[in-house]
Amino acid sequence: MNKPSDSAAPDFRNRDIKTIVNAGLKRRHAAERRFRWYGLIAISLGLAFVALMFGNIISKGYPAFWQTYVQLPIRFDPTVIDPEGHHDPKAIESADYAALVRAGLRDLFPAVQGRTELRALYDLVSSDAAYELRSRVIANPALIGTSQEVWLLASATVDTLVKGNIDRTLDETERPIKDNQVGWIDKLQASGKIEKQFNTILFTGGDSREPEQAGIRGALMGSFYTLLITFLLSFPMGVATAVYLEEFAPKNRWTDLIEVNINNLAAVPSIVFGLLGLAVFINFFGLPRSAPLVGGLVLSLMTLPVIIIAGRAALTSVPPSIREAALGMGASKLQMVGHHVLPLAMPGMLTGAIIGMARALGESAPLLMIGMVAFIVDVPKGLMDPATVLPVQIYLWADLPERAFVERTSAAIMVLLAFMVLMNGLAIILRKRFERRW
Repeated sequence: MNKPSDSAAPDFRNRDIKTIVNAGLKRRHAAERRFRWYGLIAISLGLAFVALMFGNIISKGYPAFWQTYVQLPIRFDPTVIDPEGHHDPKAIESADYAALVRAGLRDLFPAVQGRTELRALYDLVSSDAAYELRSRVIANPALIGTSQEVWLLASATVDTLVKGNIDRTLDETERPIKDNQVGWIDKLQASGKIEKQFNTILFTGGDSREPEQAGIRGALMGSFYTLLITFLLSFPMGVATAVYLEEFAPKNRWTDLIEVNINNLAAVPSIVFGLLGLAVFINFFGLPRSAPLVGGLVLSLMTLPVIIIAGRAALTSVPPSIREAALGMGASKLQMVGHHVLPLAMPGMLTGAIIGMARALGESAPLLMIGMVAFIVDVPKGLMDPATVLPVQIYLWADLPERAFVERTSAAIMVLLAFMVLMNGLAIILRKRFERRW
């Protein structure tokens, strides 16, 4: 047998090495492709879940922006509104306007008789209808003695039926609306006396036990006052603390301990700050419960570590050459920080502050501990008035059984998400517009 020559042995070894290397490259390329597909699948799943969540919220919340109204023939009877004929404002204000609403319903359905049927007929219109008539007469007393076709707020049950959220095929005992009421509503729809209008009450009214009268204005104003206090307290203190720790504080064990505690406070559960606010601001200082002032103080404690950390990061991003140039020109350290470093770091600080405010806007746990979970009808007019905030309002509505409150809960979530998206978008715009790349 012929034996291979010695010169052929290196060729065999080279071919073996190439084969091994090529096989390894194929495995690595296949692993990279799999990893890339894993990432795409993970991103797709995340986007799908987010789209599903938003789609579910929007589909449930969009109908809440429209409310059903009923057109009634209202005769502003002077014997009911102003029996003495003196146009006394107190008499006009205390008149029985609900009687005018009931009379208008009876005019539309004169065949309805009996106490039970009449009560079912009156339930087609919200109790807010009487207050609407009173407001109109107070604003225009010339209406007394006239007859008008007036659009009045329908009850939540009528609104739910018109929007298709009640199954008509169910037995009468299994749905919240009776057969005779369904018939009356169908007649009103056929005659064009029922229509859906934009729900201004959702944005102008306070909380209510009646779904058709419930609005988020009280919660919006409570959130505004609370965030105002939070920003006025946490931003100046956060910026000052960041500047001191980064530019002036000596590096020793004491400052190291402060930095560690600040980083730890940023990760503390928010409800702990609520317990702290309950113990300090309410029990010790005696501040009123449910007040935006207390809510702002609690949220300031929660957002302060975030603003400090973001502020220090913004100061660190300023190149040392800026400091050296300012000091070389004869500026003091305070002038160097105030005139050169701080203006350059301010966009990053504002970005951190806005993100902290967005987090505070979405918090509910610490505010539950200080009593902002109470049922409050009146819209707050100051920092010491009882109030609630939008996340707590969502929590309260989500716990109510009426179908109409499901719509309002989703609508309030949409409003809250819109505010948070706007705040985060503002942070991105500030960063893109004022950030400098060194």
